[in-house]
Amino acid sequence: MKCLVTGSAGFIGSTLSEALIAEGHTVRGVDCFTDCYPKKIKLANMSALRKAQGFSFVEADLASSALSSVVNGVEAVFHLAAQPGVRASWGTTFSHYVKDNIVGTQRLLESLKGSSIEKLVYASSSSAYGDAETMPTPETATPRPVSPYGATKLAGEHLCNVYFRNFGVPAVSLRYFTVYGPRQRPDMAFNRFIAGISAGKEIVVYGDGRQLRDFTFVGDIVAGTILALSAKPGAVYNVGGGKPTALNEVISTLESIIGKKAKVRRATAAAGDVRNTSADISKIVSDLGYSARTDLREGLRAQISFQTRQ
Repeated sequence: MKCLVTGSAGFIGSTLSEALIAEGHTVRGVDCFTDCYPKKIKLANMSALRKAQGFSFVEADLASSALSSVVNGVEAVFHLAAQPGVRASWGTTFSHYVKDNIVGTQRLLESLKGSSIEKLVYASSSSAYGDAETMPTPETATPRPVSPYGATKLAGEHLCNVYFRNFGVPAVSLRYFTVYGPRQRPDMAFNRFIAGISAGKEIVVYGDGRQLRDFTFVGDIVAGTILALSAKPGAVYNVGGGKPTALNEVISTLESIIGKKAKVRRATAAAGDVRNTSADISKIVSDLGYSARTDLREGLRAQISFQTRQ
């Protein structure tokens, strides 16, 4: 298929693009290199892609650029471009989240009205659930985001549904649960922990470390995202690891693999950080044949190996 991947220079987007190329698809990547982390890292993410046959790249901002040429001729769209992060979504920077996560999504959907695409796969987030009342959390749980970031990702889901119901844009939404692995953004916890422990420096843990997260290896996220090509339009799926783990346990595992003791400084839990997440993945397993194949220790080894080579 002729695929468009938005956010193709990012952590997940570049990994997805490589997987699509490996499966024989062609990929048109688009990214605007927002300054949430250094452009040189994003360019490095795409270094192999830029040499790959079947990959082309367009630098464009979904919220302001003309999109007709960006979407022209594509058969499937994977929409991963977004302003990431819960903690930075408060205050004056919220406008960046509105622009990139809501306006950008709406303009992309608008550009696809009347097109013949087979599927649009929208990357949403478990942050849409907020502090879910049910664990594991099924897709039928009422979303109650507790951060501006989560609110913007949920708004993107609603926009996808609006354009599907009114204009037939065949959108599917995927709620990703805490993604980690090679190329993870430098602001994310595992990246910071690996760098800090390896260098013998202090790492900051927000909260008591007993909070549970459904950590999901990037390879499993990518596999679930590609499987969504066969999903029915209008569907929403959780994509998770299926085994919540306490943050303190993650740190112990990192200490074991790296061979150094972590120097931990505790800080107050940040506003908008949910206490626990746990994905009920039974729907994507039964409907699409998804499986979370990478256990946490194996995934952490892969991320450590990647980071130590950089």
